[in-house]
Amino acid sequence: MNVAYAYNQWSDTYDSMANKTRDLEAQAIRSVLKNIHVAHSIEWGCGTGKNTGFLKSISQTLIAIDFSEHMLEKAKSKFSTSGIQFLQGDITHEWPVANQSIDLISSSLILEHVQDLKIVFQRASNALKSGGYYYVGELHPFKQYNGTKARFESEEGIQIVTCYNHHVSDFMDAAYNNGFSCVRLDEWFDENDRNSTPRIISFLFSKL
Repeated sequence: MNVAYAYNQWSDTYDSMANKTRDLEAQAIRSVLKNIHVAHSIEWGCGTGKNTGFLKSISQTLIAIDFSEHMLEKAKSKFSTSGIQFLQGDITHEWPVANQSIDLISSSLILEHVQDLKIVFQRASNALKSGGYYYVGELHPFKQYNGTKARFESEEGIQIVTCYNHHVSDFMDAAYNNGFSCVRLDEWFDENDRNSTPRIISFLFSKL
């Protein structure tokens, strides 16, 4: 299913329906970034705002961007905090910031919908200041290999969103080829059961 159309449909139930992937990634980003405090951040894939408040708490200013108009409307309705700018946008297109003006970029559960990671890391490298960070939180490739994809239940039944499999090496290659080093890589498990298949993978990259 087309990504923008799917998330527009999903927006009405995204917050209320059980979603282990959404909830575990929210834990991941808070754990990875809790000790980082910056001036200017971009949140790609803000959705209904599950991470927006946290990211604003560690940033002086935040640009929260989503592909879905309806998801963005839900996020806007939750925040009156100054210092957050909400925009509709596509991470693979031109970014709405000057080069080397951003200290922290986050993208949560959206790169599975992007076929070519290279363009994302190119744009991230352009936007970040030297020493800036790029946090990536995604459905773990092991889950993808087993057939797990972003999906939701609608009146018409289960809807599966268009997704692309990315291997760990794909993330690392795209990062290294665009001037990033990997500060940390973490795997996140349901109920912290490390004998199970990890659900989320997170990366923290730093621009050299």
